[in-house]
Amino acid sequence: MEITYRGGNCVEIAVKKETVVIDGGLSALGLKDSIAKEGVYIATQTGFNPSKVDDSLRIEGPGEYEVRGVSIKGIASQRMIELNDDKKATIYRLVIDGVSFAIVGHVRVPLTDDELEKIGVVDIAIVPVGGGGYTLDGHQAMKVVKQLEPKVVIPTHYADSAVHYEVPQNGLDEFIKELGAEHEKVTSYKVKGAVLPAQLTLVEIERS
Repeated sequence: MEITYRGGNCVEIAVKKETVVIDGGLSALGLKDSIAKEGVYIATQTGFNPSKVDDSLRIEGPGEYEVRGVSIKGIASQRMIELNDDKKATIYRLVIDGVSFAIVGHVRVPLTDDELEKIGVVDIAIVPVGGGGYTLDGHQAMKVVKQLEPKVVIPTHYADSAVHYEVPQNGLDEFIKELGAEHEKVTSYKVKGAVLPAQLTLVEIERS
């Protein structure tokens, strides 16, 4: 399994001949949309998927799905920027080759007991950290990681001169300091045989 970071909230998880693309509609951020051969596309909010993909491979909301051997559970949640209780965001639990993922979008925090129960045990958490009132900041992201108790956390959606965010985002340093975990910086993150670190590790993946 190989995990790459494309910018914004977009992560690709490639295994065998399949690639799961999360929030791949990057053209709104001034980047190229993430389109993968044999791709399955998952959006934490409506409109975050690339526009030019097959509807049968596009997931944009709550429910349980099985697509090309990937187990996907979408859990309704409230967006960070919502003032009411409308659930317009989706948290995802993925199971790919025996590795469980929590995909945390721009949601209101802390996560509720119901959300945590539906997410279940997590090996790898993918969490935005840029703040700015739009998404989790470093402190909020740290608290969510403590709730999820993963072995690996991959931060997304932080300041990057090549990415044109609607709301200015904080850099990654705040989250690194808040979490206080082991820190690896890689060009891509490879998981072999579902073997993961024994203690919490922050994996910073360079945008590619």
